[in-house]
Amino acid sequence: MAAYLIADVDVTDAATFDEYKREVPATEARHGGRYLARGGATRVLEGDWDPHRLVIVEFPDMAALTAWYDSPEYERLKEIRFRSARTRIIAIEGMPAA
Repeated sequence: MAAYLIADVDVTDAATFDEYKREVPATEARHGGRYLARGGATRVLEGDWDPHRLVIVEFPDMAALTAWYDSPEYERLKEIRFRSARTRIIAIEGMPAA
């Protein structure tokens, strides 16, 4: 069952964050991840959420998502992200195929 990473990213240092943006897609792809949304326009329909840069990445399953997030190759990139942005990230399992 597919799993999704949903991130709300508030970039605080664009120059440093650019390095993260350049390098992270290849690490996700190696774990079967693919972007469904990445920094596009948003529109709040209800509630008081004030999203920044939203990202949605689909992985084959929660195990693949977790393996990517905990991988040594992503650990270095997490440090870059920590220095250049404030993020809120969740992982959610998708629905079983009908």
